[in-house]
Amino acid sequence: MSESKHVKEPFVRIARRSTIYWAKAWGIRAAAIVAALVVDALIIYFITKLNPLSVYGTMFDGAFGSTRRVWMTLREMMMLLCIAVGLAPAFKMRFWNVGAEGQVLVGGIATAACMIYLKDMPTVALLVVMFVASAIAGAIWGLIPAVFKAKWDTNETLFTLMMNYVAIQLTSFMVAQWENPYGSNSVGVINQNTQAGWFPRILGQQYLLNVILVLALTFAMFGYLRYSKQGYEIAVVGESRNTARYAGIDVKRVVIRTMLISGAVCGIAGMVGVAGADHTISVNTAGGRGFTAIIVAWMAKFNTITMMLITALLVFLDRGAVEIASMYNLNEYASEMIMGVILFFLLGCEFFINYRLVFRHKGGK
Repeated sequence: MSESKHVKEPFVRIARRSTIYWAKAWGIRAAAIVAALVVDALIIYFITKLNPLSVYGTMFDGAFGSTRRVWMTLREMMMLLCIAVGLAPAFKMRFWNVGAEGQVLVGGIATAACMIYLKDMPTVALLVVMFVASAIAGAIWGLIPAVFKAKWDTNETLFTLMMNYVAIQLTSFMVAQWENPYGSNSVGVINQNTQAGWFPRILGQQYLLNVILVLALTFAMFGYLRYSKQGYEIAVVGESRNTARYAGIDVKRVVIRTMLISGAVCGIAGMVGVAGADHTISVNTAGGRGFTAIIVAWMAKFNTITMMLITALLVFLDRGAVEIASMYNLNEYASEMIMGVILFFLLGCEFFINYRLVFRHKGGK
């Protein structure tokens, strides 16, 4: 007879959490932010020998130090939030749409084309045409990888990523066509004299329409995903495609329809960037926000209301980090390093929200 073997319990093991109270989850995130700020404070001190508290005061001033800075912060928030809202349905369906950069760019191209070629239209009519054109352009850019995924089960991550590079080259081509003056490699400010196609001021505020439009999309997407039949189908497909098929859901149709919606909202973000913020088009119109929006969508668990809070935090930290670099004569990499530390802690804390560490009981086997 072989002797029975006793397997010793490991000192620590990882167990997935079944549920976690929302207050505890946000407490973990808050602790991660505090830890990130402590690490950044040490970095700031060793680089500048300055009091970290005064430096953090500079961060707040950079984001909210004046009325103009508040509106600039809101402008950046709306752009990032719009893209994150566009990613929400695709990610909830477990379709990894990393092509938001390209969808924003083609939406921006469509908007710029309307501003250049239809500038004599009445303002309201032109805005409506720009909205529809940008949504259609983004939807088409989202449709292409969706069709290949639905028909031939291609890898959507690689496909949508490659579509970004196609969109960048397409933007470069259109900029070359619209150069002003010729040979400048820049479109410049579109309709600078007439401001045709620019978002109009509301209550004297240049960026208030940006806020109204994006918040409307945010709440509409929340209701769509939470309460509509199509939102339910997206959730079921995201949980298990086999279960969805068993329940009689046409998975291919859901994939294509959802990516049409996702691409359309990202295309509208291109309109917000071109007509509501920059008033020009370039390969930097998206500015990397398509990838930052992935972090926003993932951390918010695809809840568009929660996305508003996370977007506000990230934009505040980003603008504050830039202000620090500017105020204390640090190079651009200093602000990126500060933001990188914060993002590292924010992403890392998600591990402790979804999993827990179980330590071995004393004497346990």
